Amino acid sequence: MAETEKKEGARALGFEPYVVDKDEEYMNADQEEHFRGLLLEWKRQLMEEVDRTVHHMQDEATNFPDPNDRATQESEFSLELRTRDRERKLIRKIDEALERLDNDEYGYCEACGVEIGVRRLEARPTATLCIDCKTLDEIREKQRG
Repeated sequence: MAETEKKEGARALGFEPYVVDKDEEYMNADQEEHFRGLLLEWKRQLMEEVDRTVHHMQDEATNFPDPNDRATQESEFSLELRTRDRERKLIRKIDEALERLDNDEYGYCEACGVEIGVRRLEARPTATLCIDCKTLDEIREKQRG
């Protein structure tokens, strides 16, 4: 499992799961505030990782005389840059989720318009599809190869 996927979810971000009252309206102001805080904290953590990587690569950049040592360093840097590229894409998804929050579109399936659900959003705050549409999407993906 990728490092960024391990960090997902409300509990991993230092948030307690949202407690939904019995007659509470879906995506009310309290829920929106909960998810905005969750998304912003996640983005902050990812940005700290980006900064850490930049400083690490600047500090560790050495011109090793041994070709094997240089190759090892290049391989490590390449892996780290691929990880940061995945995180950059994730930051973009977080920004899109924050925009959906601003437009009162967050929490609703892009395909069918049904509520995605608080628990699913806490597990995957950038989700844009309900579980049924996501399952169908994955089945189609497998069929295409």
